[in-house]
Amino acid sequence: MIEKDTIKLLRECDAGVKMGVSSINDVLGYVNDGNFKKRLTDCRDEHQALEREITSRLNRFDDDGKNPNPVAKGMSWMKTNVKLMVNESDSTIADLMTDGCNMGVKSLNKYLNQYKAADEYTKDVTKRLINLEEKLAVDIRSYL
Repeated sequence: MIEKDTIKLLRECDAGVKMGVSSINDVLGYVNDGNFKKRLTDCRDEHQALEREITSRLNRFDDDGKNPNPVAKGMSWMKTNVKLMVNESDSTIADLMTDGCNMGVKSLNKYLNQYKAADEYTKDVTKRLINLEEKLAVDIRSYL
């Protein structure tokens, strides 16, 4: 049971971290404020470091991981592009990113509770990803 829950939780983290990187990349070209752009770039780099860690762990279980849900990813892309067409501002980007962070935190906490038998290392990775998302949401509040 431990191995099964560990793999399932790692897969959800894999999908979540990929969604985070993709979302940041989708908006980065629209950001005007240099400090905001740096914060997003730093966060993306932290996501990518976690992604490498998650991938390495999944490889130990001979598992390919999980990509974000294509419907969720498509809806996110559409929402981002529509909102930016209407109002291409740092405030709009901060709003979109905050929504994404909040959804990520909610989903990851749900999976953390669902896969209770996962090993402690995987739970720690999940908590670090949650903290990364929470920190970004707080850090960008001044742009809302």
